[in-house]
Amino acid sequence: MRSGARLRRWVARARLSSLRTTFTVSFAAVAAAVTVLVGFLSYDAAARLVRVDQQTVFEGVVQDLLDEVRHSALTPADFATADADGGPRDELIRPSGTVVQVLGPDASVVDRGHPPLPVGADDRRIAAARPAGQLVEHRDVDVGDGMYRVATVSLGDGRGAVQIAQEFSDTEDLLRELQQRTVLLVGAVVIAAGLFGWWLARRITSRLVRLAGAAEDVARTGRLGIQVPVAGYDEVARLGRSFDRMLGRLAQSEEDQRRLVQDAGHELRTPLTSLRTNISMLRRIDELPPAAREELVADLAQESRELTDLVNELVDLAAGQSDREPLQRVALADIAEDVAVAARRRTGRAVTVRVSGDTVVDGRPGALQRALSNLVDNAAKFDRGGGEPIDIVVTGVGMPAAGNGAGVGSGAAVRVEVLDRGPGIAEEDLDRVFDRFYRAPDARSLPGSGLGLSIVREVAAAHGGDPFARRREGGGSAIGFTVGRGGGGED
Repeated sequence: MRSGARLRRWVARARLSSLRTTFTVSFAAVAAAVTVLVGFLSYDAAARLVRVDQQTVFEGVVQDLLDEVRHSALTPADFATADADGGPRDELIRPSGTVVQVLGPDASVVDRGHPPLPVGADDRRIAAARPAGQLVEHRDVDVGDGMYRVATVSLGDGRGAVQIAQEFSDTEDLLRELQQRTVLLVGAVVIAAGLFGWWLARRITSRLVRLAGAAEDVARTGRLGIQVPVAGYDEVARLGRSFDRMLGRLAQSEEDQRRLVQDAGHELRTPLTSLRTNISMLRRIDELPPAAREELVADLAQESRELTDLVNELVDLAAGQSDREPLQRVALADIAEDVAVAARRRTGRAVTVRVSGDTVVDGRPGALQRALSNLVDNAAKFDRGGGEPIDIVVTGVGMPAAGNGAGVGSGAAVRVEVLDRGPGIAEEDLDRVFDRFYRAPDARSLPGSGLGLSIVREVAAAHGGDPFARRREGGGSAIGFTVGRGGGGED
């Protein structure tokens, strides 16, 4: 058994750990996808912008050189580095730091660039060209330690040519470094997201772990009084509070059942003992005089009736605790009329009904009728004089009923009370008359089980109300209950 409980706990923790892992991986995956997408788009945009800008600048320098040689008859000497006044060469170098190399008519290098640029067959052809402004371009030329773009422009009339070059390998190195840093940043963000996701998942699932542990303890030990950890206001906290309330109601129900069984066992002993005694006397009934026989039979009939009444009330009380009767719109005035008719027929007493206000509520008609019948029967039992009628007073308070979570919906708060002119209730007994099996000292000689008013209390509580009892001026009692809050029993 112990190993089975350990296995169940391990499985529950494994499931929660799996949930934690899933949450962590999901969080890291989403963060990785977003970071990779943003990093790729950022790098692509930056690389495209740098390359396009560099190409645009170089194309602008080449176009300026073409315009200049086509409109002016320039010679290789015009691009000499020794020009102190700043000539065309400076105009080419200044915008982008391009490399300039000057070729003579025979494609010989008149002014070497830094670094020196290679001279190919196309370059020699351009240097000997008659038209000015002929162009040949070379891409990805390996010059020294770098890669260059090279353009050669003819000066015309076979005077030579000018070579201009722009290095792009340093830009590619910069972009490559940017790419590496982007990858490192993405990796760092993914790791950080995974760690944060693990921390967040652990923080969230830790409460689920504690809640699962509490549920396992309840299942293993059967104890409903285990403290359920509740913190926060999110869905997990709501689940914890709901579970805690459920355990509380189960514990209360278990306690009520235990008390009911104990009280019922205590109360059943008296009539059962009396029945056993009288049954033992039946063996000698032939030896008893006729008067004793009649008394014995009467006692047996009385005890059996009391035992029957006690069992019926126990059943009613147990049914009231787990009543599944659906809620519906109920007019308490109509229920009071039905109870009065039944009481007149059963007891022969005059029973009147007085109604004021709106008495329609959301309730369970069977339970309400049982509670009101118990009140009328209680009044008829104690008011033996019969000089005045038993009054049923139903008053609509007109206040919205705030249900207590027992399933009662909205409706008016209604106050129901039964008035009699019996001996009344002693002041010290007013707070206890609704306890189970409680019977006042003056009432212990009368028939009854002490369960009728406790059923009234259960019905009132199930309908969001309270029972009440008070002494009447001039003698007698006023006992009743409210349906919905706001209809208290104080005058």
